[in-house]
Amino acid sequence: MAKKLNQLEATAICGNDISSSCLYVSALAIVYAGQYAWISLLMVATVLFFFRKIYGEVVGALPLNGGAYNALLNTTKKSTASLAAALTVLSYMATAVISGSEAVKYAHSIWTVIPVLPVTIALLLVFMGLVIMGIGESSKVAMIIFLFHLLSLIVLCSFCLIYFAKNGTDILLSNFKLPIEGSIFSALFLGFSAAMLGISGFESSANYVEEQQKGVFPKTLRNMWIVVTVFNPLIAFLALAIIPISTVVDYRDALLSVMGSTAGGQWLSLLIGIDASLVLSGAVLTSFVGVGGLMKRMALDRILPKFVLKKTKNGSNYLIFIAFFVLCVSILLVTKGDLAKLAGVYTIAFLSVMILFGIGNLLLKLNRSRLPRPERSSWLGLFIGIISVFAAIIGNVILNPYYLAIFMEYLIPTLIIVFFMLYRVRIFKMILIILEYVFPEKGLVFKKLNRKTKQLLNKVNSQQFVFFTNHDNIVTINIVILYIINNEAARKLKIVSVLDSGESANRKLKEDIETLNRAYPNINVEFVQESGTFGPEKIKELSQRWLIPTNFMFIGSPGEGFPYKIEELGEVRLII
Repeated sequence: MAKKLNQLEATAICGNDISSSCLYVSALAIVYAGQYAWISLLMVATVLFFFRKIYGEVVGALPLNGGAYNALLNTTKKSTASLAAALTVLSYMATAVISGSEAVKYAHSIWTVIPVLPVTIALLLVFMGLVIMGIGESSKVAMIIFLFHLLSLIVLCSFCLIYFAKNGTDILLSNFKLPIEGSIFSALFLGFSAAMLGISGFESSANYVEEQQKGVFPKTLRNMWIVVTVFNPLIAFLALAIIPISTVVDYRDALLSVMGSTAGGQWLSLLIGIDASLVLSGAVLTSFVGVGGLMKRMALDRILPKFVLKKTKNGSNYLIFIAFFVLCVSILLVTKGDLAKLAGVYTIAFLSVMILFGIGNLLLKLNRSRLPRPERSSWLGLFIGIISVFAAIIGNVILNPYYLAIFMEYLIPTLIIVFFMLYRVRIFKMILIILEYVFPEKGLVFKKLNRKTKQLLNKVNSQQFVFFTNHDNIVTINIVILYIINNEAARKLKIVSVLDSGESANRKLKEDIETLNRAYPNINVEFVQESGTFGPEKIKELSQRWLIPTNFMFIGSPGEGFPYKIEELGEVRLII
């Protein structure tokens, strides 16, 4: 069994992404909110505080890889969950390409002989190799980068405070006296909308929660929140204290380097440049690790082709990482390193994923109220979180209206691929009808295409599904069958009762299943009575005996008295 990540390792992987935000988000907030930028950044930290509880409740109840996709898969339709998955993959793709390119650009500013595009591709290749070697190896690299980054920020803030104490409040007061465009409210709103980009990476920990030690996940959320709450507003305030706003606007892409040279000299500016290159590289690693956990889950659920699950000797799904690397490089080459377009994808995709996670929490409260969870978000905090992120999307569209069009250009092809896999049974049936129309003479070409399409259709339909129950009534079983018909390509469903030796199933349950079997002729519903105790061992035994993966096995929401945690049951899904 692979070694699980401890608190520092798990925090470092997602923390490099979210903590690298200080390199750009403080300047961005000052551009739009001026002297009130630090307040906008504190507003972002407040929203993130509410999302700590939102993520904690969802992942605590459903501690499986997949983030927003997993939350929605277990609370609503598979198509809705697939939308969340597509948005998350887009967000990771944009994060990897932007972070990798910006990391190399920082390195280029220090050592100009470095060619940006080839080295960016090489950087993506290096991190692909690291994650293929295993998440444990990549976490060590992430940990070194993360600790160096925190040390660099502490050194920078310390020198800025010393400089501010020596030189007085003149610059700070002159910045606060500057007039702002529009009202204070509009400045704070636009600054908040731009600054919400500074929490990208917060969602990543949920995508590899199965690789973390028990109890580590909520600590990663707490640690990321502390970093964002302390450093982002502090850096914005210190920038206003030692640099005129006009200078901040002129040097927004390298604000921290300017702060370093102002407060400590060239050596501190160089340190920040090196740190920026490293931590942005670490954000690339975050993308690879996060997308690995997500795409593996998608493939297990037949939203991606099954062949991507092939593993190396150490258990790494190498084809997923190779595919992600190829996708990132192709985007990099198409844009020729000009990544302004990808910023729109990054912004709207990431914020949309956060909204969908909030909706997943809402549905969890409504539809899975009996499901045990270690912590709960308040209804007020949930609505504040969702509304705040929705407002941030509107604010970003106001700031950059063309972002929405660019986002749709990337989203639509992604959804076409995902929804083809989701609805491929209907598509194959449609192809058979079209073949009948196009080839009325039914010649050789028709026969080959018809046979191949039917083979693909039969392969998809051959997958069996399982629902475990002992006492559910006809209404519940009917809901289960309708869910499977609407969300899965299935022809066979086993209703399984696991009973103690000598105990027999409820007679009414058998009669209800027979009735439903007649009511749904397109799906074969089989009742199976198993002796033993329902739990992880029995699920594993049946999975191996029937060759049915555990993620195609379903249960209803367990109550407080259920002796096992959801994660102990493998990848068994909740559907009612």
